[in-house]
Amino acid sequence: MGSVDGPVGRLAGLVHGRADWAGLRVVVAGLDRAGFAAADALLERGAEVVVVDAWADEGRRDLAAILETLGATIRLDADAEDGLPDAGPAPDAVVAASDRRPDGRLLTAAAAAGVPIWSEAEVAWRMRPATGAAPWLTVAGTSGKTTTARMAAAMLTAAGQRAVAVGGEDTPIVETLLHPEPYDVIVVELSRVVLHRLWSPSPRASVCLNVGSGPADLGRVYENTEIACVYNAADPATEQLVVDADVVEGCRAVGFTLGVPGLSMLGVVEDVLADRAFVAERRTSAAELGTLDDVRTAAGGMLAPHLVADALAAAALVRAHGAPPAAVRDGLRGVRPQPHHLARVAERDGVTWIDDSAARSPHAAAASLAAFDPVVWVAGGVIRGGLDELVAGNARRLRAVVLIGPDFDPIAEALARHAPDVPVVTVGVPDTGAVEFMDAVVARARDLARPGDTVLLAPAGAIAEPSGSPAHPGEAHPGEAHPGEAFAAAVRRSVGPSAGPGEG
Repeated sequence: MGSVDGPVGRLAGLVHGRADWAGLRVVVAGLDRAGFAAADALLERGAEVVVVDAWADEGRRDLAAILETLGATIRLDADAEDGLPDAGPAPDAVVAASDRRPDGRLLTAAAAAGVPIWSEAEVAWRMRPATGAAPWLTVAGTSGKTTTARMAAAMLTAAGQRAVAVGGEDTPIVETLLHPEPYDVIVVELSRVVLHRLWSPSPRASVCLNVGSGPADLGRVYENTEIACVYNAADPATEQLVVDADVVEGCRAVGFTLGVPGLSMLGVVEDVLADRAFVAERRTSAAELGTLDDVRTAAGGMLAPHLVADALAAAALVRAHGAPPAAVRDGLRGVRPQPHHLARVAERDGVTWIDDSAARSPHAAAASLAAFDPVVWVAGGVIRGGLDELVAGNARRLRAVVLIGPDFDPIAEALARHAPDVPVVTVGVPDTGAVEFMDAVVARARDLARPGDTVLLAPAGAIAEPSGSPAHPGEAHPGEAHPGEAFAAAVRRSVGPSAGPGEG
């Protein structure tokens, strides 16, 4: 790599955990869990670490105190990320937390100064053991990454492998790599922002589930893949990313489809998940991997097209790694449903209430809406692009829309353009707290819903907190309930404890 983010000078030799990290000058931008894990690992190896974050809540202050004890220099204040620290020589590298956008002031300053910028995933790959390191299976896309990664890890576990899914909001990659009991294989979820700063990994198999509004950076998930680049046949842009990728010689392109699979693909035959890619006689036969009922089990009783696609993508990854067909079925049956992902909250008077508050992008909300018809849609928040496609593609299934404020004007305008006959009500964010706010949201939705409808919380953006300010990216505001939890509690208050068999 010849760019400022690639391995240059001394950094080129930092390719395993026992390399000479001592004295490396590193600025860690952002003290989320990934930033903390990276800083901790760097300090343990003798690096000189400066941690900066413009957000200084109690959780970050606690993490900062630990790192300061270990020898880090800490700066938590509103101006901390306005540029590179001005004391001492320029850093050898900047490590950006998982939610730091490339156009942030500190990262822009680092790029202008020629300082390499790494993601926590880049640090993790470079700290792997020199020999016997667990292979990576990597997952990218606009939506579905966490579900796919968790399904793949469960399938690998069913195959007798010690496996884990990492890279999302819960588990930093570095933390997993340094676990005292090594894993056999690691399934790594990679966001577009993380991929922008990722250079070195060579995954065993990789997938881009979908590209949403654009493929920028997502194609990097396929770089240096060894065995199989998995693509979505329903999203041709993902196949083009495979074509454009620089992979290890002999790596295959493997597609997945919700229809009958062609050669070197996985798909669905009637209600069976079928593999025509990783079987010896794939021209004339297929391996049965499981059924749609197994996918429904993995999803906590829900069956939506995007969940089937996620299961097929996960199956392709683990089959590339060598997992037997039965491990796909057994893994799906063993998956524990994720909170706030198409979670059935209650059902009463013919109306089903669903919390999919994890659908925080237009692409994810579109996938959620596609599972229901008709829908009273609860949406809003800080949304970046993709609204016209989202609304136009789902207008016919909308019974009504409840918009959560204060930042609902962009989606309201898209609804006016593409669904002018759909009733729209707005609920501004008050100063009185989440309870009153969500009670108002649920009351409006209840008035609009009819028997047979689904009330769906799929915000398509980052929901604003009751104070009127958006939550820090990827996190609930300190002291506030998760929006999905607040929604579920308000639904139960509204429809009562005898909500019906779908409750919970």
